[in-house]
Amino acid sequence: MEEAAADGVTLELLREARETVQSSPLGVINTPMVPWCRTSLPPRTSCNIHIKLENMQRTGSFKIRGVANQFARRQKGGHFVTMSAGNYGKSFAYASRHYGTKGKVVMPETAPASRSTLIQSFGVEVERVPTSCLMNVVNRCVKEEGMTFLHSYDDLDLIAGHASLGMEILEVVPEPDVVVVCCGGGGLLAGVAAAIKLSGSTGTRIYGVEPEGACTMYRSYIEKKPVGMDTKSVASGLAPPFAGSLPYELCQRYVEQIVLVSDEEIRVAVSTLYRSGLVVEASGAAAFAAIVSGKIPDMEGKNVVCILSGGNIGKDELAHFPD
Repeated sequence: MEEAAADGVTLELLREARETVQSSPLGVINTPMVPWCRTSLPPRTSCNIHIKLENMQRTGSFKIRGVANQFARRQKGGHFVTMSAGNYGKSFAYASRHYGTKGKVVMPETAPASRSTLIQSFGVEVERVPTSCLMNVVNRCVKEEGMTFLHSYDDLDLIAGHASLGMEILEVVPEPDVVVVCCGGGGLLAGVAAAIKLSGSTGTRIYGVEPEGACTMYRSYIEKKPVGMDTKSVASGLAPPFAGSLPYELCQRYVEQIVLVSDEEIRVAVSTLYRSGLVVEASGAAAFAAIVSGKIPDMEGKNVVCILSGGNIGKDELAHFPD
């Protein structure tokens, strides 16, 4: 079933989704991509790195891209439920308010309370539960309350919407040697990788980055099937309880490798970016952490793209990162 769905991810489908995202009334923007050398980040001379600033995207993260495509293709006026640690939930709530749909976000208890409050401010209900219970609660809402489930990462329309980011990258760097993308459930990684590879950049090496304590896609590669685990990381947005089936299939086709970073490496990355004037959340800084920690092989002399995927971090959270 997943294989057939992966076969259905074509360049034509992704181009159509990009047009939908670009014309969406949700106001998705083509975010800036800047050379590392034009920032105040510590100098790196071994390679040419471009940074894609999705932390400046509408609602503060890349998630609005997939949500724009999902809502455009779903029946308006429905009653939707989803699960999210924050960023998808925020975009989901933003879209729900715009389209006048009812919504509920099931959140892990480990997610910052400030994110629950923000999502509720859009008029969407929030239920906080242990991470292991997320899907049980979603299934209850579907069965007992008649809600429609919108998946936050394992969804064809969502992944196709995220692919718009990959297409934007190619407009600035037509033939990147290396692209580094964070990975939670795998929706962004799958979409970006499919867009780049199907557009003809077959030689580009694409790396996914996961936290050591939430490495579901990494384990899925080892076990050769999507797997789950008890996840825990400072990057709560990269810690869903299982890898997505469709993202796994697409990553198997188009992603070179999944690399792991520690929570401490993520914390240092957030602080380094902040000192340089870039407000990036822990989940959004994972790709950057992998680059500065030397986890990405063979970058010397290469054209590299690093995606900063989100900037939704509050002052209360920043207090837990090193100065």
